[in-house]
Amino acid sequence: MLEQALAVARSQNARSIELLVARDLADLLSQQGARTQARDLLALIYGRFTEGFETAELKETKALLDEFS
Repeated sequence: MLEQALAVARSQNARSIELLVARDLADLLSQQGARTQARDLLALIYGRFTEGFETAELKETKALLDEFS
């Protein structure tokens, strides 16, 4: 279901929603032991942002990326 939500957000070019869904999916992947896949997913989406790095969503995502590294 999260993968479907991620696909819909991507198709609608809704990057903020895509980021939120990706964080949930990354959390699930991490719990399943797929930390590398979780990090790669977040890094891909985080890397598409060019501004807004002071927002809570991007700060939290950066912290997750650091945690997965």
